[in-house]
Amino acid sequence: MKTIEVDEDLYRYIASNTRHIGESASDILRRLLQIEPVAHRVEAQTTPSTKGAPAKVGQCIAQMLESEALAEQESAIDRFMHILSVMYQDNPVAFAQASDIKGRKRIYFADDEAALLASGNTTKPKAIAGSPYWVITNTNTGRKRNIVAQLMAAMGYPHSLIERVCHSI
Repeated sequence: MKTIEVDEDLYRYIASNTRHIGESASDILRRLLQIEPVAHRVEAQTTPSTKGAPAKVGQCIAQMLESEALAEQESAIDRFMHILSVMYQDNPVAFAQASDIKGRKRIYFADDEAALLASGNTTKPKAIAGSPYWVITNTNTGRKRNIVAQLMAAMGYPHSLIERVCHSI
């Protein structure tokens, strides 16, 4: 994902054409410019669960919030890592969009530790339990919330659930 600067009036125009909470600027522009969506996003939204029926969006996440497992995590890093692990379990195909979430100078997710170490001096990468992904952990709690919110929105979680999860970090 690339960062671009646009004039304030263009930003307001793009934002005014939002159809639902969590819709990205890229999705809005694709719709307005009538450009086909990226293939992996379409697949992630329509992939059935392993049982053959469509997966309930956020079922694992909602169960995590109701259980004591998240509350038992002692630090923001531990809660962040636990949430990412559950998100991967909930929808591994859609979680692949994590690689699109980046900062100005750093990448946040990779499929190996070396890629994260190469993206900054003090990234402190950790493996996300039960997944093939790694994430940087040397960010403040606000940035961790932002990373989770961006990923959850890209994965199609409802805004109310995103807010609850982010407040739990």
